[in-house]
Amino acid sequence: MSTYRFSAPLWQYPGEGSWYFVTVPEDISDDITDLTAGRRKGFGSVRVTVTVGGSTWQTSVFPSKTGTYVLPVKKPVRLAENLTEGTPVDTRLALTDL
Repeated sequence: MSTYRFSAPLWQYPGEGSWYFVTVPEDISDDITDLTAGRRKGFGSVRVTVTVGGSTWQTSVFPSKTGTYVLPVKKPVRLAENLTEGTPVDTRLALTDL
């Protein structure tokens, strides 16, 4: 299983709903793209296990128009880890289903 660590700011999607994301750095996104060629799910998503602080959960990262992946951060995690928009999020991301 491929595991990555990075820190990036939390941001809110400018549209309906309250979706919050962390952008996966470009070099890690490139690696994910290479490792998952032919194995991605709907919308180009990739299954991952994520740890932020004391919270661990399974989700997917999704490709963005800029070529990087975005990681959704659900409300229970934001509350448990005291994350607000602009907060740097120290992230451990592991690819699953490889």
